[in-house]
Amino acid sequence: MFHTKCPIVDSKRTIPRKIVDLAIEYINQNKMKKMNLIWIEACGCAGNIISLLNGEDPDVIYFLNKMVNMTYNNSLMAQEGEKAFEKFLETLDTEFILVVEGAVSTKDNGLYNVIARYKGRLITGMKAVDMAGKKANYVLAVGSCASYGGPSAARPNPSLSKSVYDFLDREVIRVPGCPSHPQWIIGTIAHIISFGKPTLDQENRPILFYGITIHDRCPRRSYFDKEIFATKLGEKECMFKLGCRGPVTKTECPIRRWNDSINWPIGDNTPCIGCARNGFPDAMEPFIRY
Repeated sequence: MFHTKCPIVDSKRTIPRKIVDLAIEYINQNKMKKMNLIWIEACGCAGNIISLLNGEDPDVIYFLNKMVNMTYNNSLMAQEGEKAFEKFLETLDTEFILVVEGAVSTKDNGLYNVIARYKGRLITGMKAVDMAGKKANYVLAVGSCASYGGPSAARPNPSLSKSVYDFLDREVIRVPGCPSHPQWIIGTIAHIISFGKPTLDQENRPILFYGITIHDRCPRRSYFDKEIFATKLGEKECMFKLGCRGPVTKTECPIRRWNDSINWPIGDNTPCIGCARNGFPDAMEPFIRY
């Protein structure tokens, strides 16, 4: 096992939880009001909203009831049809956070990703992201498709999809992952509520969650340091020579893990495929090599 007393690593384990607690405390004490939040599911698999629904401590119910006022989301809101899109339009005149998951399909003015029909007109994801992106106080690109293009913009990209970061002419906070971990999403929003924009790296990712590589904290790191490598899946040694992208992927998966901190890819004997970094999936293929 790889152990360290590095204060940076230790802070990444504890600070996000403290920020979430502080945001909830401020709201409970009426020191700040809940911000409105628009969540657009653009050209993607909706995996990030599913990931959010799997959130624990706080769970999504607490997040929606106590931290934000989610006025629009393709999957979760009670309203349907034109009434749903009217909520979207009403929110544009308020202070709000825009979260976009999925890439922005641009071919034929975005026709290959339609999210609503309003007064006889089709509303594309491209149009909705453009409308909300111009007015939002903060924009979060959640997931790899929104952050970097991801699978939606992978070769041959017939829908001419691009990342929200590349589509909008403004600052966009990237929260990548395929999908993004619920605590990366909730933690970033909690920081915005409590302190404003978090400190970002050169790719506009919150350093809190993307400041160190998976390799830095991998429990198989000691095998790498001793140059002991697995030769096939299922072996316990370092999977670097099987194509693991942990050394070039900055997330805290080994610390946070998934499904209420039960598991994560390397813990389940599969190499990291670099889903939370630029170039995924095209530049990461083949995911496994011998």
